[in-house]
Amino acid sequence: MKSAEIRDAFLHYFESKQHTIVPSSSLVPGNDPTLLFTNAGMVQFKDVFLGSDPRHYSRATSSQRCVRAGGKHNDLENVGYTARHHTFFEMLGNFSFGDYFKRDAIHYAWEFLTGVLKLPEERLWITVHISDDEAADIWLKEVGVSAERFSRLDEDNFWQMGDTGPCGPSSEIFYDHGADVPGGPPGSENDDLDRYIEIWNLVFMQYERQTDGELRPLPNPSIDTGMGLERIAAVMQGVHTNYEIDLFQHLLKAAAKATGSQDLENKSLRVIADHIRSSSFLISDGVLPSNEGRGYVLRRIIRRAVRHGHQLGQEGAFFYSLVAALAEVMGDAYPELIEREAQIAKVLLAEEEQFAKTLDKGMTVLESALAELNGTEIPGDVVFTLYDTYGFPVDLTADIARERNLTIDQDGYESAMTQQRERARAAGQFKVDYTQAALDLPATEFTGYTELAGDSRVLAVLRDGATVERAIAGDNVALVLDQTPFYAESGGQAGDSGYLEAGSVRFEVRDCIKQGGNFLHIGRVLHGEITPDDVLQGQVNADVRTATALNHSATHLLHAALRTLLGEHVTQKGSLVDSERLRFDFSHFEGVTPAELKAIEALVNDQIRANTAVKTELCDMETAKERGAMALFGEKYGSEVRVLTMGDGFSVELCGGTHVARTGDIGLMRITSESGIASGVRRLEAVTGRTALALFDQLDERLQHAASIIKASPENLVDKLEQLALQNRKLEKDLAGLKTKLATAGSRDLVAEATEVEGIKVLAVKLEGADAKSLRDSVDQMKNKLGSSVVLLACVEEGKIALVAGVSKDVTTRIKAGDLMRHVAAMVGGKGGGRPDMAQGGGTDTAALDGALASVADWVKGAL
Repeated sequence: MKSAEIRDAFLHYFESKQHTIVPSSSLVPGNDPTLLFTNAGMVQFKDVFLGSDPRHYSRATSSQRCVRAGGKHNDLENVGYTARHHTFFEMLGNFSFGDYFKRDAIHYAWEFLTGVLKLPEERLWITVHISDDEAADIWLKEVGVSAERFSRLDEDNFWQMGDTGPCGPSSEIFYDHGADVPGGPPGSENDDLDRYIEIWNLVFMQYERQTDGELRPLPNPSIDTGMGLERIAAVMQGVHTNYEIDLFQHLLKAAAKATGSQDLENKSLRVIADHIRSSSFLISDGVLPSNEGRGYVLRRIIRRAVRHGHQLGQEGAFFYSLVAALAEVMGDAYPELIEREAQIAKVLLAEEEQFAKTLDKGMTVLESALAELNGTEIPGDVVFTLYDTYGFPVDLTADIARERNLTIDQDGYESAMTQQRERARAAGQFKVDYTQAALDLPATEFTGYTELAGDSRVLAVLRDGATVERAIAGDNVALVLDQTPFYAESGGQAGDSGYLEAGSVRFEVRDCIKQGGNFLHIGRVLHGEITPDDVLQGQVNADVRTATALNHSATHLLHAALRTLLGEHVTQKGSLVDSERLRFDFSHFEGVTPAELKAIEALVNDQIRANTAVKTELCDMETAKERGAMALFGEKYGSEVRVLTMGDGFSVELCGGTHVARTGDIGLMRITSESGIASGVRRLEAVTGRTALALFDQLDERLQHAASIIKASPENLVDKLEQLALQNRKLEKDLAGLKTKLATAGSRDLVAEATEVEGIKVLAVKLEGADAKSLRDSVDQMKNKLGSSVVLLACVEEGKIALVAGVSKDVTTRIKAGDLMRHVAAMVGGKGGGRPDMAQGGGTDTAALDGALASVADWVKGAL
């Protein structure tokens, strides 16, 4: 069976067992900040298991794409060198959320393996936890597995989500590749060899581990299973390594063609074939190469692949071309690969080209270090320099070291990295942190969607990160309220400002931020005293809130316009919205042209003029996705989400911010700047409403002022500027000609000043009133007049020396203009160089110029 057929068979088998087929989630976990990437099938269901994310189904099945290339789960260094390690893999899984338990999970697994896939029972080996008699009885007495192919293990068969929380015993299913492959059964001394390979793990989630280590039974025991698609494909296709399955063979052949390699067993080809999968899927999910976080892991993967291509002799860009082969073999299951193929290839090509600029230099530095190496360990400072200066990820250097039977000084590298981080922190700015206190308070209720004022009770007063009993006039504190109309900074929108008052008490709210479920109102007590349980009336600054809402709503329209006009690859990479402006960062691997900017701006303003109602709706995540709502990677959303729709479906996003009632309220939007802020990330800034009108007024004033300076009207300003530009170019040309004439006015005298050295005329003089350009013209003229000659002319402009040297072609075999220039420039405190027949330079020591010119004849004599 082909890999795609196994995937379909698995999903449809469990669908027939009343499981809902759930699409693979993003590789960027949307519900777990502790994970760098989605690394297992259960990640997207973590909150379901914990009970905080109820779904309409209690059984699910999926083929989840996973990456293990950073953080705790990092297989990167093994990829390409072992039979089954990958940075990217697919995990087939079936899940029960308080529905069926051990008996059904075991029977389903056995039926699928032996009934659907037709694997021989005598090739399967079962393990359970040493304490799990229930699972053992099901396998041995109900399923009828032979006791000769059954093991009870300890740590290998117990799973837990973390140090505390859900956990339970597991049962693993191994495939026996046969006696001709080295290795023993699970639990034996040599069970880490390749004969017995784990293909499926059934986790019986039945306990919750407490902080003291106690295991308490869960009220609703659940099932989490995982079977690697690549591993089961190798079994079904009768091959020993994952790289021999149909999916990888297609990629290996494409990689071999792209690199000019013939040996499909080459480990470098395996690295490339593996890495094109993880790189492409990460980019498809919105990750872009960078120097931090997920982007840095992606950069490491790409550069590792490029270096292995370089090792195969491929010096040009090649990695990006493999995206098409990947889309061919996996596009049916993941159509986003086909939809985003061009963008993925563009991102990879840009990263390849960037790395190519430093790869050779970095390798030269490394080779030099290796030539001087005493012992077998590459020093940590060399590893750090390769990373910091040449972009060599540490595992890339480790790869090269392993190929040469060397190691790296990991501790020394980490020490250098730590010193760099400390320097960065020392250069940073610090501010008061109001979120240090551990709050155990009821959540703050936000009333600001419909109200800008209202009474609130003070739950806590925070000062310097700790709760205090009171705050008096002059104190800078943060107030936690039971309910509030003040919006707390979130989703890029700035927090509200305003006042909290009661009688003689007046508190200025300068900002509002979130800590967990609480809103912290940061500001200063202007009058009176504030204590917990006081009731204050809040009043949000309405003008600021309204202006902020205009910019936030315009940001949503801008995002939709970018995706419409630039492509679906555009995803939000950050935003900042306040009352003055909006800033929107997005993924795009080239600058936005002026014509594109105008089209984007026009599309947004079309939506504004349409004046459609802005609709907000609360619904569950599945419903929101069905309606096409855009969600941000890495954001955590609850079971109920707020969907914002603008322009009759033009923009549909999940958003908790404050917005206008109708698009027309925005008035207009004007883009003020476009720039690149990181590799593959662009930034747009814009203004709306009154601020946009003020910008037009300002531009009009500048236009009027510019026109008055050159005695024109705004209507004919461009024509007048073109006339002035033409006049200016003509005057510059005339001035250059005059300088040349002035410099060469005494040409006959200059010819007379030339001396002869062994049949060659030598002229070295300073010209008054000349510049660098006129010197070049004069050198050419003097060479024509003198015949076989060496000419060096100098001038002084604003205290700086300009030098030009020329040598007639018949003399360049003996005298080089560049050599002469380096000699003279060094004498006047400068430098220079050039071709054998023409060279330029300069200096600053004007007092030494005469002596330098006088030395030219002797230098020529010595050089002949």
